[in-house]
Amino acid sequence: MQTESSRVTTGVQGLDTILSGGLPQGRLYLLEGPPGSGKTTLSLQFLLQGLKQGERCLYVTLSETAEELREVASAHGWSLDGLHLFELGSAEDALGNGRLQSVLHSWEVELDETVKLVLGEVDRIRPNRVVFDSLSELRLLAQDSLRYRRQILALKQFFAPKSATVLLVDDLTSGADDRDGQLHSLCHGVISLERLTLDFGAARRRMQVQKLRGVDFVAGYHDIAIRTGGLEVFPRLIASHHHDDFGGETLGSGVAEIDNLLGGGPLRGTSTLLTGPAGSGKTNVALQYVWAACERGERCCIFEFDERVGTLLARAKALDIDLGSHLASGLLEIVQIDPAEISPGEFSWNVRKAVEQRGCSVLVIDSLNGYVAAMPQEKQLMLQLHEMLSYLNQKGVATFLINPQHGLVGTMSTGNLNVSYIADAVILFRFFEAQGRIRKAISVIKNRGGAHEDTIRELKINGKGLALSAPLNEFKGILTGTPEFVGDTASLLAHPYAG
Repeated sequence: MQTESSRVTTGVQGLDTILSGGLPQGRLYLLEGPPGSGKTTLSLQFLLQGLKQGERCLYVTLSETAEELREVASAHGWSLDGLHLFELGSAEDALGNGRLQSVLHSWEVELDETVKLVLGEVDRIRPNRVVFDSLSELRLLAQDSLRYRRQILALKQFFAPKSATVLLVDDLTSGADDRDGQLHSLCHGVISLERLTLDFGAARRRMQVQKLRGVDFVAGYHDIAIRTGGLEVFPRLIASHHHDDFGGETLGSGVAEIDNLLGGGPLRGTSTLLTGPAGSGKTNVALQYVWAACERGERCCIFEFDERVGTLLARAKALDIDLGSHLASGLLEIVQIDPAEISPGEFSWNVRKAVEQRGCSVLVIDSLNGYVAAMPQEKQLMLQLHEMLSYLNQKGVATFLINPQHGLVGTMSTGNLNVSYIADAVILFRFFEAQGRIRKAISVIKNRGGAHEDTIRELKINGKGLALSAPLNEFKGILTGTPEFVGDTASLLAHPYAG
C-alpha cells in the first residue's frame, strides 16, 4: 500500500475519504460516466486543487471548447487563471494542409497528428496533473478498436516516466453496451459516475471506485451531488469504522412517569421507535426528551422531513417547552429536509456531521415516512437505515425515530418496517374511547435495554406539558388498534384540554 505522502488529493473531500487520502501519484486513471454525470466538474476540481498546491496543470479538451470550460468554472465561482488549456476543436488544427494528401486515409493521419500535438504540449509544460477529455474523440479518430487500445497503451507508456497524474475522461458515447474492460485493465484506477432519473424529484447521481491498485478504498456506491461550488461526494457509511467509548446510562425526559415506562428511560447508544397514528403524541414525547437534554447542556439535532420548523416550534411552545432559547444558544439544531431533493447518502452524511462536528448526543428523525420517500428502492432502505442506526449506537447517541402509521386511528402493524430489526425500544401510541371522548394511550412493547412496564397508561397533553395516568387495567379490543376502555372511569385523567 502506498503512503498518504505519495497521494494526490482530488479536491473533493468525500472522494479523498473514499480513496483513503487520494490517488497514488504519477499514475493513469479512467474517469467514466454518461453526459451530465459530473465528469467535467470533477476534472476541474482535480486540476484546481493542484493549482492551489502550486502544481502545473493541463486540461486537454478535444470535445468542449475553452470558452465552454470557462462557463462551467464561472457557474461554480471558479477562475481558470493559471490553468493550461489545450484545445483541439477540429481536425484542421491538427493537420493543417495534411488533409490534402491522398496516400493515407485521413483518419490515420488525424489520430497520429492529434496525439503528437498533445504530447508535444505535455513536453512543453511538464505538468504535474493532466486531464484528457475525452477518449470518445480518440475512439472516433482511431476507427479500429485495436488501434485505439494501442494508442491508449502508448499514452500510458509516454506518461509513465514523467510522474504526472493523469485523468482520462470517457463519456461512454461509443454506443457499446458494456464498458471497455481492456481499457479498465490498462489504467491504474477506474472511477465511474452515474446519473439516475427518478419518477419524481431531482436527478440522483452516484459514483463508485471500480478499481484502484495498491489502495484499500471504500467499495460500493456513494451518492454525489453537483451544487454551486463543485461536486460533493457522500461516502457510504460503514458503522464498524466508527466507535466511541461511552457510558450506558439512561436518558431522562423530565417526566418521571414517561421514564418509568422504559425502566428509567432509553439508554444512550440505543434507538427508540415511537409509532402510532397521526396526532397521538409521538413528536411531543420526542420533543420532551430533546428539551430535557438541552436543559442538561447536551447538544441535540432534529431532522424534520414532514413538519415545517416554525410549526414544530409553535407546537413545543404550546406544551410549555421553550426550544427557541436552545436554538439561539446552539445546543439545538433543527434541519429541514426535502425528501424529493436529498439522497439517502447525503442524509447519512448530514447525520455524521451532526454527531462528529457538533457533538450531538440526542437525535430525532421525524419521520420515517419522509425517509422512505427519500429512498425509492426499499431493499436499500432497510440496509442503509440499519447501518446508520448502528453508527449512531456506536457513537453513543440516543436516537428517536417517529413512525406515523397509516390511517387516522392506526392498527397494530408498524407498516413496512421490521420493528425488532430496526429499533432497540418501541413505544406504542393509540387512541381509545372513554366517556364519549377520544383519548390517547401509551405503552412500551419492547426494550432491549432492560425491563419495561407492560401496562397501558393514558397520555395527557396540554399547555402544562405531558402527564400520564395510573395503569389502565381494563381494556377491550387492544389488538384491533382501537382499544376501548371499559373499566372504572375514576382512573382516567381529567379532560385532556382542561387546566
